[in-house]
Amino acid sequence: MPSTEPSLAHTITDCDDRSGDATRAGRAVSPALPAPERRLHAVDVVVVGAGQGGLAAAHFLDRAGLSPGRGYVVLDAGEEPGGAWRHRWPGLRMDRVNGVHDLPGFPLGAVDPAAPAREVVPAYFAEYERRLGWPVLRPVAVEEVRSAGARLLVDSTAGTFAARAVVNATGTWTKPFWPSYPGRDSFRGRQLHTADYRGPEEFLGRHVVVVGGGISAVQHLEDLAGLGIATTWVTRREPDFREDFGVEARRAAVEVVARRVAAGEPPGSVVSATGLPLTPAVAALRESGVLKRHPAFARVVPDGVVWADGSAQEADVLLWATGFRPAVDHLRPLRLRERGGGILVEGTRAVREPRLHLLGYGPSASTIGAGRAAREAVREVLAGR
Repeated sequence: MPSTEPSLAHTITDCDDRSGDATRAGRAVSPALPAPERRLHAVDVVVVGAGQGGLAAAHFLDRAGLSPGRGYVVLDAGEEPGGAWRHRWPGLRMDRVNGVHDLPGFPLGAVDPAAPAREVVPAYFAEYERRLGWPVLRPVAVEEVRSAGARLLVDSTAGTFAARAVVNATGTWTKPFWPSYPGRDSFRGRQLHTADYRGPEEFLGRHVVVVGGGISAVQHLEDLAGLGIATTWVTRREPDFREDFGVEARRAAVEVVARRVAAGEPPGSVVSATGLPLTPAVAALRESGVLKRHPAFARVVPDGVVWADGSAQEADVLLWATGFRPAVDHLRPLRLRERGGGILVEGTRAVREPRLHLLGYGPSASTIGAGRAAREAVREVLAGR
């Protein structure tokens, strides 16, 4: 594994990293960034995020002949490899994962279907990094990306990087979505999001209301039912169970999300377009009554929820499996949002800032879309040199 100490071949030591003057690149060179001082690093391409999209982008940059350090760097906020997979709940086994697409050049291969995804996938990512020797700098948090003349400046906890292009691959896991409901703040029980879920054991003897119509909600309900925990399932729309959940069906769903992004609208999730896989396990849960769906409640009260007809359900826990939003707050200085609320992209390129490429946004948020989008992003980066 590369050292976690941020280090680059070229470090500009004689310019103010807040001045926006990126024309002084190369005047003074130092081999490393002495923390905690800020320095401005000259680099061709910065990849933000070392999840599936970021690693795939690094692969294609490497194959294109860009040198690690001066040609490209990968900045990752995690302390170890694995991206969002490191934070999944222990009970999420590989046979319950909604597909892990191979990273380019190194297949995942056969794995134990009963193995925890939070162990298998991070180990796979770590080995991917180790074999190819990429300069993943971690833990490095990116604070903002801003324009400065011919360069984009990437402000981070490892200094500021002056890049010709930025490939943003920050995904969604760090931006859980909490919907607004009347009375939600009055609830006396526990509220948590899928991002905080660590397994069913802590909910023994409690009644859990699971809110959300996606795969995570179904998996939480299965987990909880396995320990005999009482649950109520709430969704805004009737669940869409589908037997056809193969690659072609998922690709078609990716195209649905792509059309939203092309219109400048928020992308929504790929899963919302694919529906829910009707596996034998899910069919058994439906038969048992665990997956009996209730419509959205009207409000939250201190000891539960109240439906539109005035009837109530007592609850000890509200588990919000309500999805995630793109983690793009650090891109705000670039003013990318359209009137519809989304970021308009052509291919992977942000229309309002053509030097920025978005992976894990919209259609490339799926494991199927990640590798293809990374290849496209690198192709466009190289075409703009």
